Amino acid sequence: MVELLIAIAVLGIMAAGLLYLIDPLGQIQKANDARRKSDLEQLQRTLEVYYNDNGIYPPNSSSGNYGTSPFCTGNNYRILPTTSTCYEWGTVWTAYNTTLPKDPKSSRNYVYYSTGQSYWLYASLERGSKDSQVCNPDNNTETDDACTNAPADATCGSVCNFGVSSPNTSP
Repeated sequence: MVELLIAIAVLGIMAAGLLYLIDPLGQIQKANDARRKSDLEQLQRTLEVYYNDNGIYPPNSSSGNYGTSPFCTGNNYRILPTTSTCYEWGTVWTAYNTTLPKDPKSSRNYVYYSTGQSYWLYASLERGSKDSQVCNPDNNTETDDACTNAPADATCGSVCNFGVSSPNTSP
């Protein structure tokens, strides 16, 4: 009986060590962060095609809701932004045959901000400072680093700590 208990204890310790090495939660977070980065890269390519077609990047929502209805387009958007068509994350942008990506977690969202000649896209990486590409390693809300171009009222559902931008600027 004692030998059986010792064998079970050894197997338990080995299983715990294996779980520690595999880190399933960390792997899920890593996969979600990789998807966020991929989503923003794909969106960058679409925005460059849009810019080549129109000579301007699509403006963000005139309501300042950068996270929910980020992209506004239409014939009159340069003059009357309120008459433009706005697309939400997760909907199809038919003119470019692409679906605007949506964050893998429903409690988070991407943020888009545009001046017309430049744009910035932000996301909140789950792994925070464990990711080498994070632009807010302290995971705080202070504007102390490369994420400073995000609008003050923009939120990623958490701290915006990863950004990409148009080629003529930096996140």
